[in-house]
Amino acid sequence: MKIAPSILTADFLKLEEEIKSIEQESDYLHLDVMDGHFVPNISFGSHVLSGLKRITNVPLDTHLMISNPIDYIKDFAGINSSFITIHVEANKVKETLDLIHSYGIKRGLSLKPKTSIEELKPYLSELELVLVMSVEPGFGGQSFMVDQLDKVRELVRLRDEHHYNYVIEIDGGINFNTAKLAKEAGVDIAVAGSYVFNAKDRNEAIRGIK
Repeated sequence: MKIAPSILTADFLKLEEEIKSIEQESDYLHLDVMDGHFVPNISFGSHVLSGLKRITNVPLDTHLMISNPIDYIKDFAGINSSFITIHVEANKVKETLDLIHSYGIKRGLSLKPKTSIEELKPYLSELELVLVMSVEPGFGGQSFMVDQLDKVRELVRLRDEHHYNYVIEIDGGINFNTAKLAKEAGVDIAVAGSYVFNAKDRNEAIRGIK
């Protein structure tokens, strides 16, 4: 299982130092972008993140928790994102996924804990990533919702049955114990925030949850 530390909990006054402290073991850097509308919080935009490609070679995994992601795809394509993930609950899902693809970027689709996996099914054949939220999106430090692993197991089943090509990512409440549950359920990439950035040895924390 690969690990994508979320920089949402990093100290942005020394962001380069924070990223250097985790990049040895990180497979991706997870970027939680919030608009204050889709979720009740605001984080950062593409302008703030545009310098990341000069700081690190770790691939960027961009998660847009915004209502109208189609308006921002060009900007987040420009920061050198490897994945751009939008929400199935957002506006113009199909058009936005097509736009992401037009930039040669891998397409991801996410769903909130209360959203049925049925909402994803029309899009699964064209996705490179599916992100299962194991907390309510918008804030860090929440507890892991174990019942969301049922969605992971169903996504594994659907991928095997239909020969889909997506990887399965999970985000929220990941630590040493919950990472094990996620891996057993079939998760390919786990997003970890507070657990990594609050650790004394961050790379050791990442190795532990791997």
